[in-house]
Amino acid sequence: MKIFLTGVTGYIGKRLLIQLLEEGHQVVCSVRDKNRFSLHLFKNNLDQIEVVENDFLDEKTLQNIPKDIEAAYYLIHSMTSSDGDFMEKEKISAENFKNSLEKTQVKQVVFLTGIINEEKLSKHLKSRKNVEEALQSPVYSLTSLRAGIIVGSGSASFEIIRDLIEKLPIMITPKWLNTKCQPIAIRNVMQFLVGVLGKEFTYNQHYDIGGTDVLTYKQMLLQYAEIRGLKRHIYTVPVMTPRLSSYWLYFVTSTSYFLAKHLVYSMKVDVVAEKNNLAEKLGIHLFSYSEAIRMAFDKIKQNDVLSSWYDSFSNQFHTRQVWQYLEVPDEGCYKDIREIKVDDEQATVERIFSIGGKTGWYYADFLWRIRGFLDKLFGGVGLNRGRRNYSSLEAGDSVDFWRVLFADKAEKRLLLFAEMKVPGEAWLEFRVKNGVLHQEATFRPLGLSGRLYWYSVLPFHGLIFNGMLKKLAGK
Repeated sequence: MKIFLTGVTGYIGKRLLIQLLEEGHQVVCSVRDKNRFSLHLFKNNLDQIEVVENDFLDEKTLQNIPKDIEAAYYLIHSMTSSDGDFMEKEKISAENFKNSLEKTQVKQVVFLTGIINEEKLSKHLKSRKNVEEALQSPVYSLTSLRAGIIVGSGSASFEIIRDLIEKLPIMITPKWLNTKCQPIAIRNVMQFLVGVLGKEFTYNQHYDIGGTDVLTYKQMLLQYAEIRGLKRHIYTVPVMTPRLSSYWLYFVTSTSYFLAKHLVYSMKVDVVAEKNNLAEKLGIHLFSYSEAIRMAFDKIKQNDVLSSWYDSFSNQFHTRQVWQYLEVPDEGCYKDIREIKVDDEQATVERIFSIGGKTGWYYADFLWRIRGFLDKLFGGVGLNRGRRNYSSLEAGDSVDFWRVLFADKAEKRLLLFAEMKVPGEAWLEFRVKNGVLHQEATFRPLGLSGRLYWYSVLPFHGLIFNGMLKKLAGK
């Protein structure tokens, strides 16, 4: 079957692509930036993949969607957008998708959304409901799968729970922690997404999907702590406002403020699945919450996290057209260039590609942590995101408050672009050639504030970059 897949670089889409290829389907991958899609990872399936560039907020980019597709997945969302525009953007995107797909031979569109059974919905869940309505069409059949909390290595919910329990032995939390939800393992989500494909009994139907347990968020946190062998105390209070709760999540966990805000308002509403027999019809064994947690840690221990929610780009990042920065500029820039001879090129490359996350930055990590804390104070991403894989990187991955623009071990080159709050644009590049490690930090300032920023951090560069260079070289 020829399938049109959106959101292919996101948390769900990346995993779904692998499943569809294993099933033998032809997949047309819709991306906003071809540079972001790591085609080399699928070198054994190149004959099954076609990549097209589309932005569903821009109708002019939708002319290249193949007409002979038979099914499609809609996995686009804008939860990381600012409050003022994400609902409107989601609606426009869905309408443009529908109008474009109606010109093809598609028979079924599968949409993954949230459980929306409550009459009073959060802004996020209301937007998801609007999208589902906008996708309905007389030309093709829509199958909607409505999930609650998705639990898996790299999922937003799992990483937030992990951050809270691993970092805080005592928590004072808002009363919405007693709200009920029905978490579902990412493995089950994948089984449902693939299972409904081409099944005519699912056409023009919607199904709630969830695991075997109905829990409060407090129970989910405490059960995670029990599995990890950690003793934790959680006390709920009625006075914590949604805004305060959002800031609390933002500073403690790896989530962005806007995502934290959407999650907080969603957590005030029960998200329990309405019973149906879809799992039975598709032969799917549903996992419990504790099983989902254990499976997630199995992947983490094996360093085999396929995708992570924080590797998805925000709309603001797309708007900046970040891939234009693949060529590091020279004019109007400040540079810190350092070189050192290395005894073992391959060992140096391995250290470069392991930088950040749990490995750290090899020298003066406490200064990097201070910079990450200051970044959080000013609304940046901070250092909490870490990285998806401990030893490999690909274009689009996040590494603490950097974004990978280019990563190739064979070329012995890694290029990072700063996502931290800076008055300008910053790059950090590593190259190994002819037994020499080249390390280059580039900063293109924005106005006077950018120039003042560069000179204010210059003394720290001498300490940090020189120490990091030597450690990377194995000296």
